[in-house]
Amino acid sequence: MSVAVVFDSAGTLLHTYRVAKDVLHDEMLVDIETTTLTYASDDRALVTIYVHSRDIIDASPDMLLSAYLAEHRIGFGIACACGVVTADQVASALAADKKARIGDLQECIRTVWKICKKEAVVAMASGVILNTTRNAIEYVITSGGRPFPGAKSTIRRLQEMGVATYVASGDRTDKLVRMADYLGIPHNNVHGVATPSIKAQVIEDLKTQYDVVVMVGDGINDLTAMTRADVAILSEQQSGKKPEPLYATADFVIQQVTEVPDIVASLESKERKQSVSI
Repeated sequence: MSVAVVFDSAGTLLHTYRVAKDVLHDEMLVDIETTTLTYASDDRALVTIYVHSRDIIDASPDMLLSAYLAEHRIGFGIACACGVVTADQVASALAADKKARIGDLQECIRTVWKICKKEAVVAMASGVILNTTRNAIEYVITSGGRPFPGAKSTIRRLQEMGVATYVASGDRTDKLVRMADYLGIPHNNVHGVATPSIKAQVIEDLKTQYDVVVMVGDGINDLTAMTRADVAILSEQQSGKKPEPLYATADFVIQQVTEVPDIVASLESKERKQSVSI
């Protein structure tokens, strides 16, 4: 039986520390779930911006973020949204915003860096939560992730079992590739800036190549992919209790990523027993 396991990155392979600044109310939100914050309003979209943290730190704090993105022709990716959101809508909202400033994002970056700077392997990324109806940036966000203890050995054990390992995440591809190198996941198996629909399509495509496709996720943006997978695993390793629809979809709930190989082994054992009985 051929098996592929698809991991989301943040919260499943990576312990992720996230900080958001509410630019409308000048309030910092520490260690939050950005997907939960995004799905709290039907008008919101979580957008990754393709900018290096050092470049933001070096920029003028008083400059509008929208002006900086336009001046430097910064690209973006739509990580998730409650409804259908187009790239043109996002570009329009980013350009129209007159509130968020470079200094807001600098605060987020510095806060995350203070926590993560001692880590051997860190993937930092920044983004915004847009209100697509108001054409405004409501939050600026920075996240820093490090591999969970046992993540590397989990990937190695799966590969020794002959299981193909993949990553499908809303994070930037270049950040994910660095983490994939550390964990031992092939670059071709890394799918970055993956919206919920793209994650689901990754699952569907893999189902044409493998007998069983497993999805390991931890957030509401993984729900569609978990629904499409042959086996859905929900991780509580980072933040405990999750939205109820995830539990309704999950075949297994885990506390540690190191539990995944045993679940896959049990699936293979069950398949062998069924073959013998037939």
